[in-house]
Amino acid sequence: MKIVFRADASIDIGTGHVMRCITLAEELARQGHECRFICREHKGHLGELISSKGYELTMLRADGGTKLDSSGNGNTTYADWLGASWQQDAEQAVEALTPLSADWLIVDHYALNARWEQKVAKAVGRIMVIDDLADRNHECALLLDQNLGRNASDYDGLVPQDCQRLIGPEYALLRPEFAELRERSLKRRARPELKRILISLGGVDRTNVTGQVLDSLAATTLPGDTQLDIIMGAAAPYLNEVRQQAARLPFKATVSVNVSDMAERMCLADLSIGAAGGTSWERCCLGLSAITIILAENQRLIGEALARSEAALLVENSQIVEDIVKLINRFAELTEERQRSSRNAAVVCDGAGTARVMSMLTGSI
Repeated sequence: MKIVFRADASIDIGTGHVMRCITLAEELARQGHECRFICREHKGHLGELISSKGYELTMLRADGGTKLDSSGNGNTTYADWLGASWQQDAEQAVEALTPLSADWLIVDHYALNARWEQKVAKAVGRIMVIDDLADRNHECALLLDQNLGRNASDYDGLVPQDCQRLIGPEYALLRPEFAELRERSLKRRARPELKRILISLGGVDRTNVTGQVLDSLAATTLPGDTQLDIIMGAAAPYLNEVRQQAARLPFKATVSVNVSDMAERMCLADLSIGAAGGTSWERCCLGLSAITIILAENQRLIGEALARSEAALLVENSQIVEDIVKLINRFAELTEERQRSSRNAAVVCDGAGTARVMSMLTGSI
């Protein structure tokens, strides 16, 4: 099959949409399918990464001067993320798709909806949508919303009646190494310690939440031999500041950029401090206890659902330093709480979601 992905990354959007599409593309490619990407050239795009993985890429020019027409787009909060009008984007997508005779177009973009999908449908076999919001109409054959707390009924009236809905973390798009390390990771948490903390606030972290987290850790009662594993993206605007701050901490702190071994790092970590986004399912798969921070309103459903399930502790963006100091000091003392959090997290996601989505796309079930 030929599969085309329409997704963007930028300083404002972050990297998560493109990264989960890459995860699915890699599994499809391993099964012999041809994958391509259509992305817009925003500041902070991941075009080089996509190309480095061997995928053909159509890069659309970002037109900062275009007046955005968001009419009919439902929630217009994310309209500016497109960098063009939806009509222009659809026309450019059709132009890229027409020569390909693609079997599937996979759309992962908060600024696109049914009106766009109807316009490009003539150039592709079927459309799959990856969504997290359930706030607008879609014209698609398959819809994926991998979030805990979401119900299939949330899309009633938003998708065609015959649209197949893949709902919940059992369909979370994780790379295969997470499932491979799951048993090892869960086993080492039978006797939990708190010696190594993984800090990852997304590929961009445009407001330097990482810096606030480091301030909070410096104010805790953690011993000096605690290790901090800080992960950032190359496009993070505060990367150099975080490196300087890490060097001044009373702990051994390393800052790594664009890592390819996140599963291994999570397996080795005793606690994670991270955004309440898609990385939550990676942490859950490995039973990694976490303090999650809601960095954007579209992460609230995930963060609150994880907190209700006692699979993670939740911190609001406005109270990061104060709350993390309290939680870390409490967590350091309560081994039983860390064990319970790990067990609850492991129940949420088993790491086999990508294979389940693959089966739906390829028609093997």
